[in-house]
Amino acid sequence: MTTRRTRRWFLSSTAAAAAVVPFSQLFTRRAWARDYGPLVPDPNGLLDLPEGFSYIVVESSGDPMDDGFEVPSALDGMACFAGEAGTLVLMRNHEITSSSGNEPDEMFDPESGGGVTRIVVDARTGARISSNWVLAGTRRNCAGGPSPWGWLTCEENVETGHGYVFVTDPTAASAQPPERIVGYGRFNHEAAAVDPATLVCYLTEDNGGGCLYRFVPDDGAADPFTGTLQALRVVDQPGYDTGDMAAGDSAAIDWVDITEPDPPGDTVRVEAHDAGAATVVRGEGIWFHDGVVYFAATSGGPDGGGQIFALTDGAKGGMLECLVHSLGADHLNAPDNITVSPWGQVFIAEDADGTCFIRAITDGGEVVPFARNAQSDSEFAGVCFSPDGRILFVNAQSDGLTFAITGPFPNVPDPGGDESSGSDEAGGTDDEGGVDETTEGGGSASATDGGSVSASATGASETGTGESSGSDSAGAGEGDDGGCGCSTSNDAGLGGVAAVLAVLATARRGTSEPTD
Repeated sequence: MTTRRTRRWFLSSTAAAAAVVPFSQLFTRRAWARDYGPLVPDPNGLLDLPEGFSYIVVESSGDPMDDGFEVPSALDGMACFAGEAGTLVLMRNHEITSSSGNEPDEMFDPESGGGVTRIVVDARTGARISSNWVLAGTRRNCAGGPSPWGWLTCEENVETGHGYVFVTDPTAASAQPPERIVGYGRFNHEAAAVDPATLVCYLTEDNGGGCLYRFVPDDGAADPFTGTLQALRVVDQPGYDTGDMAAGDSAAIDWVDITEPDPPGDTVRVEAHDAGAATVVRGEGIWFHDGVVYFAATSGGPDGGGQIFALTDGAKGGMLECLVHSLGADHLNAPDNITVSPWGQVFIAEDADGTCFIRAITDGGEVVPFARNAQSDSEFAGVCFSPDGRILFVNAQSDGLTFAITGPFPNVPDPGGDESSGSDEAGGTDDEGGVDETTEGGGSASATDGGSVSASATGASETGTGESSGSDSAGAGEGDDGGCGCSTSNDAGLGGVAAVLAVLATARRGTSEPTD
């Protein structure tokens, strides 16, 4: 059953879930989850940010890539992986349906134009070093998620032969044969989040009558993609609609098995609902951090403006809490992709009718603006942090822009305990490469190795180009924790990528082309 809580509360042990920390502590384990202050208009008219923050444009649709192709359009979900030799690797989706001829020969479906591109950037500045296709010929790659095996990219499409999750390699400097994960189900996928301890994968479905799923591997160490797909159910309330939940509402949950995860039609959620699964109203962004699964329901809540949930899970069940729900378009408007910063703060990218924001949740449970699209009504997508928390990356989808944002983010201690590894609380990152040089106005100007830049906090701006630093080719290696991704909870490493891809290649059923 569901209960309304009038204050933040401690999730207690039940038969379905072990004790976990209360929401009021989720954002305070490492640093601050705070309000960054009012937004300052950007004189370049692209991205309004709080005082002290600045951005560069990393890459734009139509720019040449290093494999001879152009950066595709419809930039969407994205994650950041630790690279080698002072680099980071962005794995970026493209929500494209039909082929435009701007794709390599290694294609899942020659009629489809979606897929994943890879950008190698300088870890200090976010400036582009190189880019290339990694996966091509998929359809409407919306979001996905980082994993111990690389970037999981999801098809938001259920046309014949599509509707799958694919695993892609952040070390790949050219397009690779497609490797789909049939066990994750065939439905209108949006995003994926993996618990690195259990290798359970949580999956959202972008459908007004969709479900939330998890995939439980039989033996994750031997083969993480053979197992059981399940859908979330509210205990004692079969068919419950989570869209009715308001902030503070909670529910005990368990899971029902899906016996046909790869049906010829769009029937996975039908089977789930027949078994009593709960409805999630357009499940979209999802992220795993410190034992909690955070996800967005884009059209849920009392006013249909969206919800953010926190799920704590166990082998037999767990608890679901609605953290926030929209109180109107000025508060939260169609939350889409989400991420959790290394210090535990949820950041939300909006896909709204009208001006779109990146918003954050404070440790007091308030929803506050962090960035505003000043150029157009384009949705934000692919919001993610570098593993050290210095850089926030995000796409403006229809504007065709990938941004790198730097500034006075909270310090994030590195694994060795050096608290200087994050951005400086007083004035942002002050790197030799010049990401955030403090100006007389107290804000930050940008003089990086490429792309458009903005010092939105001071009213000063400049555009600069130059030679990119770093090597021409850099793959994703192991991070400080052997790790990957934009969240310190997703740091199980990339060492197993080749082995996992080999398992998939051996076990796949026609993965090099779409099924009928």
